[in-house]
Amino acid sequence: MKKRFSVAKKLTAMTLAAALLTGCGLSTAQTGGTTTGQGGTTELSGGTAQGNAPVDMPVTMETEATYDASAPDMVYGSRKGSGSAMAPASAEAYDWFYQPAPNAETYEKAPENGFYITAASPLSTFSASVDTASYANVRRMIENGYSLSEIPADAVRAEEFINYFRYNLNAPAKGEKFGLTTEMAACPWNEKHKLLFVGMRTQDIDFSDKGDSNLVFLIDVSGSMDEDNKLPLLVKSFKQLTENLTEKDRVSIVTYANGVETVLNGAKGSDRQEIFDALDSLEASGGTGGEGGIQKAYELAESSFIDGGINRVILATDGDFNIGISDPDALQRLIESKRDSGVYLSVLGFGMGNYRDDMMQRLSQYGSGNYAYIDSLLEAKRVLVEEMGATLVTVAEDVKLQVEFNPEKVNAYRLVGYENRMLEATDFNDDTKDAGEIGAGHSVVALYEIIEKGAEDEIELRYGQQGEAAADATEFANEYALVKIRYKEPGESASKLVEQVLDESILMADAGENLRFASLAAEFAMVLSNSQHKGTATLDGILEAYKTIDTGDDEYKNEFYYLVRKLSGKA
Repeated sequence: MKKRFSVAKKLTAMTLAAALLTGCGLSTAQTGGTTTGQGGTTELSGGTAQGNAPVDMPVTMETEATYDASAPDMVYGSRKGSGSAMAPASAEAYDWFYQPAPNAETYEKAPENGFYITAASPLSTFSASVDTASYANVRRMIENGYSLSEIPADAVRAEEFINYFRYNLNAPAKGEKFGLTTEMAACPWNEKHKLLFVGMRTQDIDFSDKGDSNLVFLIDVSGSMDEDNKLPLLVKSFKQLTENLTEKDRVSIVTYANGVETVLNGAKGSDRQEIFDALDSLEASGGTGGEGGIQKAYELAESSFIDGGINRVILATDGDFNIGISDPDALQRLIESKRDSGVYLSVLGFGMGNYRDDMMQRLSQYGSGNYAYIDSLLEAKRVLVEEMGATLVTVAEDVKLQVEFNPEKVNAYRLVGYENRMLEATDFNDDTKDAGEIGAGHSVVALYEIIEKGAEDEIELRYGQQGEAAADATEFANEYALVKIRYKEPGESASKLVEQVLDESILMADAGENLRFASLAAEFAMVLSNSQHKGTATLDGILEAYKTIDTGDDEYKNEFYYLVRKLSGKA
């Protein structure tokens, strides 16, 4: 993992000449972690120092420092074995301004999920995730002309590709929190396997019927935000949200750069011009003191806390923290300390070049929040207007899913994506373990690649599990799996449990529209990340399969087709 900061210093002609004469280069490229390129280049105000720079020209020294990122109930039988040394002491110590190193975006992803043998590991446990940032960020790359080989594999999170889109999922029954939709059919990238679709959704709400809201816009106005696709786009995005607020809502605005400023405190949502004027007054300059901004935003949100209402901080940034706490682990601990305040967090990512996806993913994951990437006004409208209820109104906390597979039906399984959301099996029943939050109208989809018992490439065990599992085989002979969902009502400490058995009725001769499109999104993610499990998946194959799906006037799915065509050189 890497942390970057820029320090502006003027070097005298003598100093620069001495450096050049002694052979001391002004470029110190370093690589490491999950950064997509190189940093640490010494840059002149007019370009990169090559050794013959005018000695009277101010020189920007850009340096990179590195740091290290270093028993449940079962139905189908018993389980067997189950720093920154160079950071300045204060913002005042240097003249901070933004001078990006090329391709300094950073990402963080655990190793790809592999297959688990059901007899040895029947339980698959993970935290729900409604984030969509990965898909929108990769879309930006494709739109900007990135080739397949130039897209960082760690930027691709398959579950965020799948969950970016809407599916025709069952609504919750009366009195229920979730509606479940399941089906299984042939796996399109491996004909020897099956693909299991597990979808859940919450009830949509009429946002006009929501409770009062207490919103704090926490806005990064550091020098790195001084680009058209950052602060200007951010301001327009927040204006779209504001246009849908009412007098029941309260809006505060906190900004951070070298210091922290409260620009607006508790304005009525109906006072749109006051909020617009505050947004229009923002200018980008200086360093990035995100720690102080986070502290102040939560302080304001807690001081105006509305019992039974919506209390949320909305952080908008490129994630390039460089003053105060900037280590992802330290920021994670800071945001975790705010989690029990009852204030939720939404993270909106902007920009490119120095984009810190790893930082923002940590903040949203451990701050009871959600994470989206805003690359256009259309995306801002989707996240902040069309899906306002899902983004702002939390209806279920600490949502965990656990699927127990029946070894009499399933030889092995693999969860597609969710690598950064995996949990221990014992975490499922532990109400102290944090998990994801789900908003009103949100949906979560998980895909499992399944090797059935008796399949051609079944993984055989010499010393197979006997005893209890074999004794119960007849009772559960037609069951593939048991899906369990554990969640908490907002503000509650005790969880509730939902269960659904998946029997042979889920097996379809031909995949339905939900499974067919979700599998295309998964294939796209696997091709982009060059997954070892991609099988026969190709861009051309995705394009051909898309033509057989009726996506109607879904502009986002139609855009998906365009992106695949563009990346394959056919657009």
